[in-house]
Parts: sequence; C-alpha cells; structure tokens
Amino acid sequence: MAGVPADPIDHDSGRSKTLNFTILPPGVEPFAIPCRKLRRVDARSAAPRAPTLPVRGPAERFNQRSRRPSWVGRGEMRQQDLVSRSRRAVRWLQPGLVVKRWMFTSGLGLLIALLGAAVWADLQPIYWILEAIRWSLARVTQVLPRGITGPLVLVVGGGLVWLGQSRSFGSIQQALAPEKDTHLVDALLAQRRLSRGPSIVAIGGGTGLATLLSGLKRYSGNITAIVTVADDGGSSGVLRRELGVQPPGDIRNCLTALAREEPLLTRLFQYRFKAGSGLEGHSFGNLFLTALTAITGSLESAITASSRVLAVQGQVVPATNADVRLWAILENGERLEGESRIGKATSPIVRLGCTPDRPPALPRALEAIANAELIVLGPGSLYTSLLPNLLVPELVRAISLSKSPRLYICNLMTQPGETDGLDVSGHLRAIEAQLASLGVNERLFDAVLAQEDLGDSALLDHYRLHGATPVSCDETNLKKQGYEVMRAPLQGARPTATLRHEPASLAKAVMRYYRKHRHD
Repeated sequence: MAGVPADPIDHDSGRSKTLNFTILPPGVEPFAIPCRKLRRVDARSAAPRAPTLPVRGPAERFNQRSRRPSWVGRGEMRQQDLVSRSRRAVRWLQPGLVVKRWMFTSGLGLLIALLGAAVWADLQPIYWILEAIRWSLARVTQVLPRGITGPLVLVVGGGLVWLGQSRSFGSIQQALAPEKDTHLVDALLAQRRLSRGPSIVAIGGGTGLATLLSGLKRYSGNITAIVTVADDGGSSGVLRRELGVQPPGDIRNCLTALAREEPLLTRLFQYRFKAGSGLEGHSFGNLFLTALTAITGSLESAITASSRVLAVQGQVVPATNADVRLWAILENGERLEGESRIGKATSPIVRLGCTPDRPPALPRALEAIANAELIVLGPGSLYTSLLPNLLVPELVRAISLSKSPRLYICNLMTQPGETDGLDVSGHLRAIEAQLASLGVNERLFDAVLAQEDLGDSALLDHYRLHGATPVSCDETNLKKQGYEVMRAPLQGARPTATLRHEPASLAKAVMRYYRKHRHD
C-alpha cells in the first residue's frame, strides 16, 4: 500500500515509522503520562499489529486532549455546580424544615400590616401606589412592548428575591458554622431527622458505652446516657480521693462521644497530660469537670454546662449523686473493696454490692427511662460498668415499669479476672442474680445482641495468650430460655488492631432491633 513502509518499526532507534512515538522493547516498563482525569497510558499498546494506514495512537489522542481549551473544564465545573445548587434549592421544598411556614407567615404579616396602615390612612396610600405603578408601567410600555416588559420585570423581581434570600441564608450559615462546609439546607434536614429520632436510653459506663453513643448519635438526637459513677482508678480515682468529687472519667467519655462541636475541642477534652508534677496521668476533661463541679456545686450541673460547651446531642446523667463505692464477694469467700480491685479478681464473683446501700437515682434519669422508646444495657465490663447501675433500686424499678423494648449488648471477649469462662448465657445469669439480690425476680432484658463467630486470626491468638477468649453464644439454648437473640458483625468489616465494637456496626444492629420492635 502506498505510503506505508514494509517494516513499520525502525529497529535502530526503536521508533515507529508510521506513529510518532517510541516502541518499548519487551520487559521495559511503560511510562505513565501525568495528567488529571485520564487513565494511565501504556506505550506498548500503541505498537501496530500489522502494516496498516497511519492511525492515531494513544500519544496523539492524549496530545489532542491536552490541547482542549481550559474553558471547557471550567464549563463542566460550572454545570456541576449549577446542578448541585438546583438540587439544594429543591430540598428547600421538603416538608418539616420549619422555615417555609415562618417565611410565609412573615410575608403575610407584612402584607396585613401594610393594609392596616392603608385603612388607617383612609386608603389614600393604596390609591397613590396603584396610580404610581400604573403611570410607571405606561411609560415603560411606550419604550418596550408588553411582551418584553412583563418577562423582564418578572425575571428582575425573581432575581432580587433569590439574591436576598441566598445572601440571608448565607449570612446565617456563616454565623452558625463559619468553618463548616455543610450547606444550611443539609444541616436543617439532618437536624430534622435527628430531632425525630427515637428516645433511646443507654445504660453503662467505660469505653463500651462511649462507643455505642458515638454510633447512635447518627440516628437520633434524643439520647440519654445513664453512666456509672463507681470508678476509683486512674485519674478519676485520684481526683475522687483528693478532692472528694464523683469520678468524672466515664462521664467525660460519654460527653465527647455525643459532642457535635469541632473535633479539636473534643480532642482537648480527651487530652491526657504526660508530664508535670500533679498533672501527669490526668485528662483535661476530668480537670474541667472537677473545676465546674466546684463552681456549680454538683456534678449534674457541671455536666449540663459541659454539654453546652461541646454541643452534646442528647444528655448524660449520672446513675446516682451518691458517693458510691463497690464491693464484691468472690467464690473463695474473699471480699474486695473498690472498682479497680474487683476488675482484677482472682476468683469468680458471686455477689456485687455498694456503699451506701440502695443509692438514690436522679430525677432526670427516671424521667428519661419513663419516656424511652428503647432501653439498652451495655456493652461494657459486666461487674464494673454495667451492674453498678443496677445497684440503684429506683433505676431498676423504672426499667421494669417501662413498656419499651429492652436490649442487652454482650461483650466480644471475656475479661481476665472479671468474666473468665462466661458465655452469653453466663452474662445474663449474672444480671438476673444481681436483680434477684434486690428482690427483683422478673427479667428486665429479654433480648440480647451478640457478636457473630469471629473465626481464627492472629489477633485472636494474641488475646488468648493474655487470658481473653471470645464470648460464645449458644443461640439455641438461649431461645429455649425465652431470650430473643440477635447476632451481627459488631466488630465491623475492616480489620483493626483490637477486638472491640465498631460504633457504626453496633449502632446499625441496635437500630435494626428497634425498628423491628417499635410497633410491638
């Protein structure tokens, strides 16, 4: 064929005689053309399979794309921005934003006020306004025909309305959230969804309760965390012994888990001093709550003030305002005093109690339980985070009187010294035994959420070396006992360095249980 060489490749230079790029020999890595929004170009794919007419290879196609005017990309971006703005504008029409009705009410009120003023002035202002409008329109239509004047005035008026409203909402958004990228309509829709969420009461303590709260706050803004105040170890224990305040550690974790404020402020509350005489080991949040307790006179008031600082989504309530100290009787007859010692028991725990006996509950906690649509116990350390809340008789009675669904969330792993050898059934028996010691013979939690089988892994072997094993679940036996059993992958799908509940997966399973039972 004319114009095509017999051998299309110049083997001395490695270049194609028909295509304007180099042919790479076998084994040589192709180059990648650095350009945005383009797939990687393999130079070897440009080698002709047979002598053919000159064709446009990938390099030439890339050169043509690179010569595309820059205004084309900007036009696409403008088009995408216009589409997103249009979608946001349509979302303003959704019901429940509590904005449109008040804008309409304000406009109607302004119109009525103007009519009242006009009636008071014997209708003269209305007459002269209408005359002025008629005179103005007559002059304008003498210059431009009616078919042009009408649409033009309509477009100008609509543009002024759009400009005024967009600037107003932009100013409001800038004042409320100057550093956030969320648009006002999205924030209002999210707030409406959360405000309509179920009233959930979560009972527990430690990191387990904080994990649950951080997941549930995506589904509801009506969350009440009832937190144990029996901690006597770490920073909380030092503050409790030296200043005589209730331990703030678990409460701090729950406040930061429910916080809607900037992450930096949340990190500030969780910051723990690593050096300094008297400061080492203390977290800033513990010191802040302790100082507020001294200023306001009670931990409950300090929590309320801290909740405003962190913009907490819901409320955090101590299980009691008494200075509670735990004690436990072990199977070998030994008696342990203090939450930190109970967690290191060398023999199975047969009974748990506290001093003072029968501590009172806070009215806010009782009110939250009475109005709850779902009550959740756990996850957390069985004897040091969960059962101490059930040592408050008023809380137990309020739970027993509630008609809402009640769910117990079991831990993933046993805890050495506290729940050695206990399966899910053993955890439930410990809860029932604790209630029986208070004279409560009915079953408070008749549904349990447990982890699916974890399977073998190097991480699980590491836990076994340290005395922790997966909490096994005999689903058939539990159902025979009358329990409703739910199993789910509570650890999450992504591999982690620890075997703990993952907030999103845990909250998703809890909400699935709630939706199943909310109409029962």
